[in-house]
Amino acid sequence: MKKKILICEDDKSIQKLLEYNLKKNNYDVEITDSAEDAQDVLSKSYYDLVLLDIMLPGMDGLSFCKIIQEEYNTPVIFISAKDDEIDKVVGLELGADDYITKPFGIRELLARVKAVLRRVEKSTKIKKKEDIIKIGKLEINSLSRKVYIDNEEVEFTSLEFDLLLYLAKNKGIALHRHEIMDKVWGTDFIGDTRIIDVHISHIRDKLDINTSEDGYIETVRSIGYRMK
Repeated sequence: MKKKILICEDDKSIQKLLEYNLKKNNYDVEITDSAEDAQDVLSKSYYDLVLLDIMLPGMDGLSFCKIIQEEYNTPVIFISAKDDEIDKVVGLELGADDYITKPFGIRELLARVKAVLRRVEKSTKIKKKEDIIKIGKLEINSLSRKVYIDNEEVEFTSLEFDLLLYLAKNKGIALHRHEIMDKVWGTDFIGDTRIIDVHISHIRDKLDINTSEDGYIETVRSIGYRMK
């Protein structure tokens, strides 16, 4: 699958230069003239990388980079005529992955693009090895024992996390309360299985999915629960 690159640059000649060479190297390219237009594009589609000018009409590139990191978490390479060391430092501190100054050689730019995309891909592979389970807007990291809903962390007790993780690992399977009790609480636990109902209710409340449709966790009548 082709990598998608969004160019945010108001200089038409540089737009054409970047578009021609990136497409020649098998990238999908979208061009915008302003940060406002680029934000609108990002809100509608996923991009692997943003090539971002600093000096833009309206919102400047530095301000837009901060928004990108907070809302989209998309890698950014600054392309700027400003060669001051302080501008590079500020850009990188805002979360940019790289900074290249005008005029630039196209081979250098392509090498920087490949390097950033390769790093992101490697980071993604490492995340997969961390056993991250994603179900809709729900993300569970079994190593860090953290839960996120719509990219915001939600705090769970240790037992609530173990219960949620067990349901997620068995997504789509109707799990009997006794089975859940054995796997999460332990086979030597002696207690009323209705305690599971209490913890499920807490989990639903914390994920704000305690709706009439039970959100991600379905109640299976006379049996137990199932993660959708």
